[in-house]
Amino acid sequence: MGKPTDGRLVWNHSTHISGLIPILERLCQQYGIQTVTPGVIGRVRGHCPKMQLRVSVPIRGGYKVIARQGKTVQEVFILTTLDQDQLLDAIAIAMKL
Repeated sequence: MGKPTDGRLVWNHSTHISGLIPILERLCQQYGIQTVTPGVIGRVRGHCPKMQLRVSVPIRGGYKVIARQGKTVQEVFILTTLDQDQLLDAIAIAMKL
């Protein structure tokens, strides 16, 4: 078990959904979060007025999360020791702050 602030945010793309990075930075500070990596960004037909983060599928060592705002969607890969329910709680806390 590491310190609560041992998560790191990987900057591998120049573009991100606006407002996503501050949420991911707060998520990195939570216990059990190891690495957060924003991934592919794309466009969708549906419109989502508020920022949404939805846990999509388990990946090795964590989960893939889909971030949506407006007509933009972005994959976020989260490596964590948390289970899915704990991750949902951590995301909810990071989005409220």
